[in-house]
Amino acid sequence: MRILTYKRTHTGDPNSAGRFGINDCMGRVRSWDFDAIIGVGGLGSEPQDYGINGRVTWVGVDPTWSPHPEGSRGLIVTFEHFKLLDDQGPMLAASSPLLARRMYEKKARVLLSSYSDAEKAEAVAIIQDMLGQPSLWRQSSEVRKARCKNRQVRRNYRLQSNYLLNRMPTRCAGCAG
Repeated sequence: MRILTYKRTHTGDPNSAGRFGINDCMGRVRSWDFDAIIGVGGLGSEPQDYGINGRVTWVGVDPTWSPHPEGSRGLIVTFEHFKLLDDQGPMLAASSPLLARRMYEKKARVLLSSYSDAEKAEAVAIIQDMLGQPSLWRQSSEVRKARCKNRQVRRNYRLQSNYLLNRMPTRCAGCAG
């Protein structure tokens, strides 16, 4: 499972319906190939103003990518399984000290493929704790990729910045899997 963990500075994206990218947060990072995402609050003054500093603020599993309704703002990512806690989320350092150290002391902005085994185990545990039984949401990405009938269509989308989306993940809004 490819888990994207990133630091947030504010609330509102994703929204309570689980639509990530409505305010263009994380730009092109949203188009990366991941199976799950964990949003954690940063430690600066802006996250502190929103009450999310140091907290696990949201998780999403089994993403689906679609064009932004306004066209020029990248992609919208929605999730089969989603939980938004914002300022009510648990402190990252309390449940996942290694991941917290990586994000805050080593100043990682995003993590996707460079987790240590222990950090990855903590990330999986966060998702399990927030979403419950993993058998309800865990599915190999290879199976989902094989079922997606619209992956070629998604490669044809272009953003206003002319960034070709041929590097996009292989799942899409039209995918039934």
